[in-house]
Parts: sequence; structure tokens; C-alpha cells
Amino acid sequence: MGPHRIDIATQLFALQDKTYAGFQSKQIPTIPRETIIGVRTPELRKMAKQVSKTPAAQEFMQTLPHRYFDENQLHAFILSEEKDFDACIAELERFLPYVDNWATCDQLSPKCFKKHTQELIPYIRRWMASRHTYTIRFGMGMLMRYYLDEAFKPEYLEWVAVVQSEEYYIRMMQAWVFATALAKQWDAAFPYIGQHRLHPWTRNKAIQKAIESYRITDEQKRILRALCR
Repeated sequence: MGPHRIDIATQLFALQDKTYAGFQSKQIPTIPRETIIGVRTPELRKMAKQVSKTPAAQEFMQTLPHRYFDENQLHAFILSEEKDFDACIAELERFLPYVDNWATCDQLSPKCFKKHTQELIPYIRRWMASRHTYTIRFGMGMLMRYYLDEAFKPEYLEWVAVVQSEEYYIRMMQAWVFATALAKQWDAAFPYIGQHRLHPWTRNKAIQKAIESYRITDEQKRILRALCR
């Protein structure tokens, strides 16, 4: 373990909020409580910007797996700052197998992706074919973020629908994608709901999320509620 890694861990513990750590532990039940230091997200984002591109950050990111949840969060935020697409993909491919919770997965959002949606699609397809829960979830999350507006193609919804998994955090993301698609691409998304083309739990959760959304019209909500009867 190099001195830079110790330095970053020391910095994280200096920002520790034990009450917040307890709160986080309840929100992320899949990881051990003792791995949560309790650094608040704004502090982690600030630290990521400060250390990004420094030798300390480079050594830190090479040292996997990390011991603490907060280290994974910091890694995700540093990676999200990467502006070079190819470098970002290379780092992502190294890091994704070590992502072990929904929070790190969902907060990992590289800014460079917005300008590289065409090049990103093959990677999303591959991530969604992974056997690793949070790699699959990450792929779906990127599809939801960048491909339900101008870049949308109907087959993208099929990619999400065909993923078979008993994992809660995969099914929840599938539901989230379809709830968002109902708001943005109703005509393409609704048949998956109306024709029972999703797992029943996922379908019901998607309907619930859509009904709770302010982006869904009252008439659309009426149609969705009728499907629950």
C-alpha cells in the first residue's frame, strides 16, 4: 500500500460523519456497515475534483479492490470527471467488476459520455450482457440517461426487456428504465406494459413509478391504473 493511498483514506476519515454513516448503512443493506466511513456526497465530489489527475488519484485508482464504500464513491466521482472517452472506458472496464452496491453504480456517470453516444452503444450492449449485477445495472442506467430522447431507437427497450435476472437491483433498474420510457417514448414503451412483456414484478414497479411521475399525463395514468385492476 503506497503513501498516496494512505493519504486519501486519511482525508476521507477526516470528513467522517458517523450519524450519516448509520443512515447510509440502512440505505445500502448489501454492504457491511464497517466499510462505510460516512462522508457526505458533496464532500466526496469536492474531493474528487481536487485530487483528479494527481499522482495520488492515479495510484488510488490502480489499487483495487478498495476497502471502504467511500473509496468506491470517490473512485466513481474521479472517473466521472474524466474527459477522454477512451481513457474513461478503459478505467470503467477495470472498475465496474468491483462495484458492489447501487449507490456507487448510479453515481458513476462520466461526463464525457454525452458527446460520445454513438461510440458508447456497443459498450452498453456488452455491459448489459454481463453476469455482474452492477455492470448490468450501470449499462441500463446509461441507456436510460442518454438514449430515451433524441438518440432513441425502439430496440433499446428490447435490450432492457430481455435481461433475465432474479436480482432486485437489476429488476428495479429495468422498472426505472420503463417508467422513464413511458414518460419520454410512450408509444414504444407502452406495449411492453400492456402486453405483459416484462416480469410481473418489474411491470408492476414500472407502472407504480410512472403513476408517481409528474411527466406522465393524467390520461396516461388512468390507462396505467386500469392495467392494475
